[in-house]
Amino acid sequence: MAAAEIKLRQRFLMSQAEPAYLDFLPDIVKTAAMRELMTRFARIHQEFKADGSIITEADHAMQQALQTALQSHWPEIAFLGEEMTQAEQEHILEISQHGVWIVDPLDGTSNFSVGIPCFAVSIALILNGRIELGLVYDPVRDECFTAQRGCGAKLNAAELTLAALHAVDKMTIGLVDFKRLSPELAGRLAIKPPYKSQRSFGSVALDWCWIAAGRGDVYVHGKQKLWDYAAGHVILSEAGGVAATLEGEAVYNGSLTPRSAVLAINQALFDKWLSYLQC
Repeated sequence: MAAAEIKLRQRFLMSQAEPAYLDFLPDIVKTAAMRELMTRFARIHQEFKADGSIITEADHAMQQALQTALQSHWPEIAFLGEEMTQAEQEHILEISQHGVWIVDPLDGTSNFSVGIPCFAVSIALILNGRIELGLVYDPVRDECFTAQRGCGAKLNAAELTLAALHAVDKMTIGLVDFKRLSPELAGRLAIKPPYKSQRSFGSVALDWCWIAAGRGDVYVHGKQKLWDYAAGHVILSEAGGVAATLEGEAVYNGSLTPRSAVLAINQALFDKWLSYLQC
């Protein structure tokens, strides 16, 4: 075990009165990301999963590092990683009685594999059927977004709050993933969008966090998985943002079924945005 990991473990053992997850989780993730991701960034061979998505050795190495560290610190909490089989994931959700970590070891693998510096690690904790905690770490910019239900959201040490933007009623920037939308909706957005400018960055976890940080006004994605959105969901919510599916339902429904996501920095913009998307 490396010296940094020994010190982290010692700090953890000294604070067992309460499960102060966010006292330790950022260091766990940052240490693993520097070792497993940044040393491999844009230098490794990519392969393809059965669904056509890209996977690299960094995905596997990061997931294994996080699973080992999380289960060492909190052995009672189950671990569900993106790179597990669907059967394994479903089984873990069924049997997890004391909570489950939902982990995307490398969100934005396509970017990572070709040297585009936009990717992140995403970890959420689900307890009693609710997303209670989220962390999204961008190792390129050393930005760590965190939130715990009822305790607010942070970017590194700074509080994240969209309250100052509640008067904003114009969609200046929209974050849009076109390829997972219906052809009709994607075409309408391309021809007559309600926003002034559009971006697509290739990392769902960062998309949620950047809306939470006010770096975009609205967002839409047609199909994202639990490990893509779970951490970002609680971060956005705690920052004061609004989210639902394209059908107006809650994004998180306790299952592995992929969900659409519609986000906005405030309720007024959300209502306008969802109305446009549904018409």
